[in-house]
Amino acid sequence: MNKIKVKMDKILGSRRFSNYCWATLILCGGTGFFSVGISSYFNSSLYPQSELNNNNLIFLPQGAIMTFYGMTGILISLFLWYTIIFDVGSGYNEFNNETGIITIFRLGFPGKNRFLKLKYYTKEVYSIKIYIQEGLSPKREIYLKTKDYREIPLTKVGEPISLSDIEQQAKEIAKFLNVSIEGLN
Repeated sequence: MNKIKVKMDKILGSRRFSNYCWATLILCGGTGFFSVGISSYFNSSLYPQSELNNNNLIFLPQGAIMTFYGMTGILISLFLWYTIIFDVGSGYNEFNNETGIITIFRLGFPGKNRFLKLKYYTKEVYSIKIYIQEGLSPKREIYLKTKDYREIPLTKVGEPISLSDIEQQAKEIAKFLNVSIEGLN
C-alpha cells in the first residue's frame, strides 16, 4: 500500500469575493461623499445632468465633513485594493513525511519581509490544536503545536470555516503527522 508522503494545503489570501465587493462598495461610497463635499465647496454640481442639487449644502461644516468621509473611504478602499493586488495572506502549508519537514509559506506586503517561510521538523510537533470561539466575532482556527508550546496558525484569516470542515482538516493533518488533536470535545 502506497502511503502519501507529501500533503499540501493551499491558503487563500485576500483575493476573496467579499474583499472585492467591500473594496468596490467603499470606493463608490467614498467617491460619492467626496464629490458632494467638493461640490459644496465650489458651490456648483460636479454632475450637471444629475437630479441632485447641492445648493442647500454649506461647505462648513457639512461639506467639509462629507469631504473628510469621502477621503477616508477612498483611502480605505485603496488599502483593500492594495492587499488584493499583492494577495496578502496567501500561501501554502506543506507537510512532508519523506524529509520530515513542515513548511509554512505566506505572502505579506511588499518590502523586506514580503515572503514568510517557516520550517519545522515533524518530530518537533506535539499536537494539532483546534481553537473555536463562538459569538459576535467567531474564530475557528487550527494550530500546529510544537513540543516547546509554540502555536503556529495553519488556517486562513477571514470568514470562519464550518465546524465539520475544520474538524475534518485537523483530523487529516493529525493523522498525516501521526500526532494527537487538542480542543475537540
